[in-house]
Amino acid sequence: MRTTLASILFLALAAGIGPGPVSAQTASLATEVAEPFKLGTFQIDGQDRLGIVLRDQFVVDLHQANHNLERNYRYAPVPMPDHMISLIERYDYGLKNRIYEIVNYALDSGHLSGSTPAYVHRVQDIRTLAPIQRPYPTKILNAAVNYFDHISEGASDEEREQAIAERQADRGHPYLFHKTVEGGVIGDGDTIVIPYGRDRADWEVELSAVIGRTAKYVPATEADDHIFGYTIQIDVSDRGGRPGGGSDWYVGKGRDTYAPIGPWITPKEFFEYPNRHIGQRLLLNGATMQDSGTDDMIHSVAELIEYGSSVSTLYPGDVVAAGSPAGVGSGIAVRGYQWFMQDGDFVVAEIEGIGALRHPVRQETSRPDGTGSFLPPTPWSPDDAPSTPWETEPTVDRNDLRWSQQPAME
Repeated sequence: MRTTLASILFLALAAGIGPGPVSAQTASLATEVAEPFKLGTFQIDGQDRLGIVLRDQFVVDLHQANHNLERNYRYAPVPMPDHMISLIERYDYGLKNRIYEIVNYALDSGHLSGSTPAYVHRVQDIRTLAPIQRPYPTKILNAAVNYFDHISEGASDEEREQAIAERQADRGHPYLFHKTVEGGVIGDGDTIVIPYGRDRADWEVELSAVIGRTAKYVPATEADDHIFGYTIQIDVSDRGGRPGGGSDWYVGKGRDTYAPIGPWITPKEFFEYPNRHIGQRLLLNGATMQDSGTDDMIHSVAELIEYGSSVSTLYPGDVVAAGSPAGVGSGIAVRGYQWFMQDGDFVVAEIEGIGALRHPVRQETSRPDGTGSFLPPTPWSPDDAPSTPWETEPTVDRNDLRWSQQPAME
């Protein structure tokens, strides 16, 4: 009798019939996903939460969705990361498969239509934070003058043509600089703050790679293996110089709120760079300031990672921004005059395949009394330009997006 019962039990377990843990261990991993997604950090019920972004309109709370999935005995328990860097580190080591399972389950169950479960939120109903924060990246590296059409934007047409031809003949080496991380990084919808007395705040839309695996002395041919995904950065710059005159990269690039990043990250398996042209543009108060794409890069993202990793180790979550196309405010090549962000402006940076990063702009009206070195004002006004970027002030259309389905920002 015991032999018969043992045989029946063995056959049942082999067939996957029996206690949940056994079936869970034999369940196959999801290797395909029903549709692409993005990953971000959001404030939900007062807490920072990781979320899966679907169709640029829905956010699936990763922790809560996984908890719901594991109620089905077919899915083995998988601990969820508490922050984006942990997600990035674990993505290629099993976590990607679980995220695929969550997405497939949500779509198969119709959770994006009709009555959605409590862990599915509409983007406009929650706050979108910078995707990598608390902890922040260990470093943000930006490439200077890495688009041919951005070369010598302040020069005459003849001088600019000559400079571009020389660079095309000899690309040279990349030039990378640091942006302020904590304090500098802000998320979608946060305010860009122009410091008191400074009025030459410039914009640059930049495709940015997020490092997925530690990189040191990585050749360009292997750089893609170290990329997790792509996001948007607005490299905000203070063009006003330093006390006594002259250039100062810390003054120009290091200010608080001058490194907007987001709105989320597109994993590299859903992003088509470098296989095809990726469009990118920046709008100020509804007027197009920059409209270009990745085909004009001088050094590829892979070459930037090669160069950057030869200087210092790049860690998961670090950001490498690939530089700006033409159309910056301080240049004259596109519009024929300079123009800078001002109090009350609204700036939108959009990159195909990622989404749109949107920010109001505010000018500080005072600064505290005290000792120390304060940068002097750098007077500039729209009167300095031969004409304005628009004949009449445009109506700000915060939903004027070419590649994204994100809802309008109130």
